[in-house]
Amino acid sequence: MAELKEIKIPDLDSSGSVPVAELFIKEGDRIEAEQPLLVLESDKAVLEIPAPFAALIRELKVKEGDMVKSGDVIALADAEGEAAEDQEEGDPEEEEKTAKSAPPASSAERVQSSAASAPPAEAAPPVLSKVSVSAELSASSGSKIPHASPSVRHFARELGVDLKNVKGTAPKGRVSRQDVQNFVKTALRTEQTGSTRGIPELPWSDPADFGPVSEQELSRIQRISGPRLHASWMGIPHVSHFDKADISYLERWRQELNEKKKEGVKFTILAFVVKALYKAVEEFPRFNAVLSPDGSRLLIRRYYNIGIAVDTPEGLLVPVIKDVDRKSLSLIVREIEDLALRGRKGELKASDLKGAGISISNLGGIGGKSFTPIINPPEVAILGLSRASMEAVWNGSEFDPRLMLPLSLSYDHRVIDGAMAARFIRSLKELLEDVKKILI
Repeated sequence: MAELKEIKIPDLDSSGSVPVAELFIKEGDRIEAEQPLLVLESDKAVLEIPAPFAALIRELKVKEGDMVKSGDVIALADAEGEAAEDQEEGDPEEEEKTAKSAPPASSAERVQSSAASAPPAEAAPPVLSKVSVSAELSASSGSKIPHASPSVRHFARELGVDLKNVKGTAPKGRVSRQDVQNFVKTALRTEQTGSTRGIPELPWSDPADFGPVSEQELSRIQRISGPRLHASWMGIPHVSHFDKADISYLERWRQELNEKKKEGVKFTILAFVVKALYKAVEEFPRFNAVLSPDGSRLLIRRYYNIGIAVDTPEGLLVPVIKDVDRKSLSLIVREIEDLALRGRKGELKASDLKGAGISISNLGGIGGKSFTPIINPPEVAILGLSRASMEAVWNGSEFDPRLMLPLSLSYDHRVIDGAMAARFIRSLKELLEDVKKILI
């Protein structure tokens, strides 16, 4: 076997080290001259390093993520063509006779001859190629590297696109920036049609094949909210926490207020929950936050708006009570009534449905013991209320009949952990069980 030759990092015009962003070869690969070997990515540039000669890679000296600098060895390789040169080498005597019979060469010719016969390993270090080069590996490697400039490779990495999946439409199959953009657009369209994140489509069969059916169109609100609910359920790691609050004293006081018809309003449990929820959120600001799109920051709202789910003939709407911290209990009652009435009449404005920090879904008027409400992005939590019922609660010496309100809290686990959720619900329970704390 011929002596192994070193393939080195060429002069980078820098004394510092840069990381290996992509490595296109492995041991055993047969490479061609000018074939891209790896990509270096610094703060200022993306550099594609080509092969200085055709060779068979015997040993790799670098891997992705390594820091390298000018002159570092990339790999040890058998240079292609040496064996053929040895086989073609003729009888020395014959060559000597030929050389003697040939006319003497000029100085220029001798220089050119010397340069042409120099072995590849002694050639000057390769320079970074800016020309489109073939990136297809031999069949033995079992993979292909697409034609693409360093800038396109960098652009693809920023978008998380594997260039091996992109079909190049530029000359000689080269992948262009537009090809990468088209690939991303196609992927997004595929997600919107239901084939999201590798999840198989749900099986479906036409029910009319088995008997008579009738059709009913979804309402406009349901057609709009359906994809949003699906996106929320798929995109947010929902966790639900269930508990019960003793609202025996709260209910007794609520009835007394309504019997007196104070301020001409009819107080509801929901109004008290709205006020208590604001207090709990004030204590636990993360429940009033928005997670940044890149998932790296929390934006904490310094205002307190609470959404109220309203059941309307057209579907579920969530109008928002603004600035709950600045409003009295009686004013909150009036706003709940107004928003619910306008929702059922279809008179809510777009501004009525925006700006909530946390929402409440109240099924108490219908029934049920618990449920899992779906978070309404960009909110990070939602509180569900079920129907309150009398239960026998042990008070230390005997069972005491208490009115218990089921609470169902769904939260975004990226922002809120289980311990925080449990403390939040405990705080909310204490507020509901001690009415005076709500009004302070």
